[in-house]
Amino acid sequence: MKLIPQYFQLTELQAQQFAALEVLYPEWNEKINLISRKDIANLEEHHLLHSLAIAKLIDFQPDTTILDVGTGGGFPGIPLAILFPECRFTLIDSIGKKIRVTQDIAERIGLTNVECLQERAEDEKRQFDFVISRAVMPLPDLVKLVRKNVQHRHKNAMPNGLIVLKGGNLDGEIHSFRNIAEVTEISTFFRGDWFREKRLIYMPL
Repeated sequence: MKLIPQYFQLTELQAQQFAALEVLYPEWNEKINLISRKDIANLEEHHLLHSLAIAKLIDFQPDTTILDVGTGGGFPGIPLAILFPECRFTLIDSIGKKIRVTQDIAERIGLTNVECLQERAEDEKRQFDFVISRAVMPLPDLVKLVRKNVQHRHKNAMPNGLIVLKGGNLDGEIHSFRNIAEVTEISTFFRGDWFREKRLIYMPL
């Protein structure tokens, strides 16, 4: 693990947990294709650090509740749960085998602030401070699905809402939200060509 400590101050436990992910994800990827075979070598940059861009946008306060929609193999939820041990993360995905992997990884690195559920977003009725997601569906569809899940009382510097990691041309997706969506280039946080055209979209809901 070379990149994450360049951008974040980690405790010894957090450093151990991130290092463990670099063993556990390739191990699981041999059995279940969570990450493309050619991309697993770039796990730290393309998946762990990319997920942590959210932590450069907002420093979640203790007891913040966060719903990760379409978590897949645990991104961005697992890296963020390591970084914010005093926050509570609920990771949902409709694909059972991905949730089983995510649950196993969370348990094996000792994350006690993570709940992993096989569930579709439309079936999750609880409310959270923030909903996060990584390129899971077009933004208008996601907003419709998760608006019900964002509670109104704020405890963070930013109002509660939706934070999404996206790449490519977003003009069409954010057009109807252009007055409220805040788009941040991830390349302002992290060096490297891969982060060009990678963005964070924040929308108070």
